[in-house]
Amino acid sequence: MATLAVQARSSQEPKKRYAFWETQPVSQFDDQAAAAQEGPIDAPKTVADVRQEPYTLPKEFEWSTCDVNDTKTVEEIYQLLTFNYVEDDDNMFRFDYSQDFLKWALQPPGTRPEWVLGVRVASSGKLVGFITAVPARVRVRAAALAMVEINYLCVHKKLRAKRLAPVLIKEITRRVNLAGIWQAAYTAGVVLPKPVATATYWHRALQPKKLITVNFTRLAPRMTMARTIKLFKLPAEPVTPGLRPMEHRDIPQVVALLGVYLARFQIAPQFDGEDVAHYLLPIPGVVHSYVVEAEGGRLTDMLSFYTLPSTVINNAQHSKLAAAFQYYTVPAATPLAQLMGDALVLAHSTGHDVFNALDIFQNSEVLKTLKFGIGDGRLRYYLYNWRVPAELQPSDVGLVLL
Repeated sequence: MATLAVQARSSQEPKKRYAFWETQPVSQFDDQAAAAQEGPIDAPKTVADVRQEPYTLPKEFEWSTCDVNDTKTVEEIYQLLTFNYVEDDDNMFRFDYSQDFLKWALQPPGTRPEWVLGVRVASSGKLVGFITAVPARVRVRAAALAMVEINYLCVHKKLRAKRLAPVLIKEITRRVNLAGIWQAAYTAGVVLPKPVATATYWHRALQPKKLITVNFTRLAPRMTMARTIKLFKLPAEPVTPGLRPMEHRDIPQVVALLGVYLARFQIAPQFDGEDVAHYLLPIPGVVHSYVVEAEGGRLTDMLSFYTLPSTVINNAQHSKLAAAFQYYTVPAATPLAQLMGDALVLAHSTGHDVFNALDIFQNSEVLKTLKFGIGDGRLRYYLYNWRVPAELQPSDVGLVLL
């Protein structure tokens, strides 16, 4: 199967040199001597050590703090990402971030306005570069770290030769450091120094005829369209008793469920009630969360997925592909295969065409059983200014970055 603009397939092997990343406090591929030293890479700093003035841009550009509560600004961000962010290598699909999605992803508790950072053309005000940081508490093995998650690094296609991306990274780092935060997590499809883990995308067809029509996938040998549709047919309703949409009253129990489950992974977020309220309370067309309620109101399990459509490029029949991405799922009283099977049913009933999941968490145990097909996209997890002695397995990862 293709990878629905998840990440490009290129740059799957390390390069000989990384001119920018070799200057940054990240694990390097030849970092053998220090590989056993887990912890921060840079010497400890204080906020007083941080550069006070912004990094210098080429003279035709200027920095811009982007207000995601301003409709015009969100539209500018949407347009920049829609036409200049991630595409698949075959140029058939392009992420299509909704404005509601961006407001959700970029405004968690504790976020700072200056961490939604843009670059504009000074003469016209046109937004041509973008990067974000959002606060997070992430446990890496035994260390609980206050860090940020870096995302949405994007430079207009016509300006890639201007080398704006390294300056964006340095400037967002400076702004985060001014808040006394020294570590970050980020993901990329390409190989950079040095992944802490590498996961693979898997895809489960919900509307196989549409997926074949837009060349997201193709008919298997000796299979007809009718047999393919029958193969991927789902039940009309979820099968787990007590499964219902998550509500505000569920927040304390969801916090507890997540805390117990995520403790088994080597890298995972630490959510409190505010985080759960923001990230997991359902938002139509953005995030879908469900809990399993037993007798007496006790919650035993939960599942969630978010909606991220893609634009279908140059297809006469379809212009959009509605993708559901697995978010946080907690199997306890309910087997994981059953819970994720219900997630497929719910995603199908809410209009999604495909369900995407990484082989993180315990997913590798059930993906084939649920008729997921392995994709050609890899997602690499990275840590800034934190060294992990050896690369983790996908099943060690309990972290999802939006």
